[in-house]
Amino acid sequence: MSEMSFEQMLEDSVKTISNGEVVEGVVIDVKPDEIILNIGYKADGIITRNEYTNEANTDLTTLVNVGDTLEAKVLKVNDGDGQVQLTYKRLAAERGNKRLEEAFENKEVLTAKVVQVLSGGLSVAVEEARVFIPASLVSDTYEKDLNKYAGQEISFVITEFNPRKRRVIGDRKQLLVAEREEMQKELLSRIQVGDIMEGIVKNVTDFGAFIDLGGADGLLHISEMSWGRVENPKKVFKVGDMARVFIKDINGTKIALSMKFPDQNPWNAVAEKFPIGSTVTGTVARMTDFGAFIELAPGVDALLHVSQIAREHIEKPSDVLSVGQQIEAKVVDCNEDEKKISLSIKALLPEEETTADVVAEETAKEAVTEAEEDSNE
Repeated sequence: MSEMSFEQMLEDSVKTISNGEVVEGVVIDVKPDEIILNIGYKADGIITRNEYTNEANTDLTTLVNVGDTLEAKVLKVNDGDGQVQLTYKRLAAERGNKRLEEAFENKEVLTAKVVQVLSGGLSVAVEEARVFIPASLVSDTYEKDLNKYAGQEISFVITEFNPRKRRVIGDRKQLLVAEREEMQKELLSRIQVGDIMEGIVKNVTDFGAFIDLGGADGLLHISEMSWGRVENPKKVFKVGDMARVFIKDINGTKIALSMKFPDQNPWNAVAEKFPIGSTVTGTVARMTDFGAFIELAPGVDALLHVSQIAREHIEKPSDVLSVGQQIEAKVVDCNEDEKKISLSIKALLPEEETTADVVAEETAKEAVTEAEEDSNE
């Protein structure tokens, strides 16, 4: 039996590998753009930056340490320089696609990091396999700017899986909708009319504001924002504001809110504040053909009828008054229960002269005129 050479014995003691094989190795050196592995073969394995991650210009020394154990796939047994070319990224992507397929079939909820914000949605990575989540499926509300999701981990389900066409679609919206329905159900089971709550302003419209109560939204109508007048809800609230409200009504899943707390009702004891016969100062708030409404205090408007503005006939209030004008008037009626106060400017004017007084005054003026004419002749 012939003796084997040392080189033959060394080759027999070292394992053989082939293209496409998955190997495991220990990191023996890391450079910013490549990783060197001892894979138990006569040559070391090399993983370049492009074969490790999809993120360009990544410094590999921040991701991998000497001594780490990695699995990789053989691309070329001999890359021309006597080394084995490996890929970590493609192996991870294959495993990621397998993971996505299982999640798709089992309707499993996945959690992954957003690696790219695109114009039409988000791209997340599951073991280097990419999932696209369209903008319409990112949230249960309209999201104008998706950049806030960059680098975040989000949960989603796979609704379409077709790796051959590189079409793997994720859906986060349905999870949020289901979660919100559960939270809404729980909230509605424990709240009742009259409860005082704090919520966050979620949206502001011309007719009111939607308040997130922590599971369901309630509508705070413009007419319920204050005992006084609110011209524009957007001048009172902005998205993200905290609001203290109370439940005014619950109709199915619709919740009506109010900030007109009864103990702050400006009509409480209004008869003592503005007693009949007293003179008050107010501001013209709005006008109709039959009269002007005068704001005496926030939330307390009194009617100045057109017939009570002056002694002479006035066709309509806007002929002599303007919105924002301050006037002084007398309280001629006050009904606290019906929330009605009547005012009169005419009642503060001096008493009108009688017809006899006017005739006498005109006769006297004529007599003086005649006397002056006689004296000039």
